[in-house]
Amino acid sequence: MTILEAIESRRSIKEFSARQISRQDIERLLGAAVQAPNHRMTQPWRFYVLGPEARRGYGRALGARKAKRVEDPGAAEEVVRKVEEKHASLPAMLAVSTVLDENPEIREEDYAATFMAIQNLSLAAVAAGLGTHLKTGAVMDDPRARDAVGVPEGERIVATIELGEPAGTPDAKPRTPASELTAWLA
Repeated sequence: MTILEAIESRRSIKEFSARQISRQDIERLLGAAVQAPNHRMTQPWRFYVLGPEARRGYGRALGARKAKRVEDPGAAEEVVRKVEEKHASLPAMLAVSTVLDENPEIREEDYAATFMAIQNLSLAAVAAGLGTHLKTGAVMDDPRARDAVGVPEGERIVATIELGEPAGTPDAKPRTPASELTAWLA
C-alpha cells in the first residue's frame, strides 16, 4: 500500500473485531509516530497504552460526564456502565499527550507536532490492516480521565486512539476538493 492509498483509505473505525492487538503491533505504530517532524526536536509526545482496567477507568470517567445529561439516576448509572464496558472491551486504546513547555510558542509547535505523530500512527495502522478512531474533547482535562491514563502534571492529553482490526469500513465522507481551498500566489 502506498502512502497515498493509506491516506485515501483511512477512516474512523467505530466497530472492531475481537482480535487483540499485540504489543509488537503497537510498538511498530509508535515507532512510526515518533518519526513525525517537530521543530527544535523537542519530541513532545508521550504515549500511554491502556490495558483493560485503565480503559475501564477512562470509560467510567467519560461515562460520568455523559451521565450528567441524564435526569433519571438509574438511566444515568446505566450510561456510565455502558461506556465503561465499551472501553474495557476495546482491542487496544492509547492516550497521547504533549509535554507542556513554558514557552507559548514552543507549546503550540509541540501540540502541532503531537498531532502529526498521531497522523503517522493512524496511517501506519491503515497500512498494517488496522483501524483507528481518534477522540478529543473536554474529557481529556477531567481529573478522573487523567488519573485513569496515568498522565502526570506538565502534560496535556490531546487525544485518545481506539485501535483494532476493523469489523467493517465506513464509506468515505465527502470532502471539498483541495482546488477549492487553495490560492496560488504570484
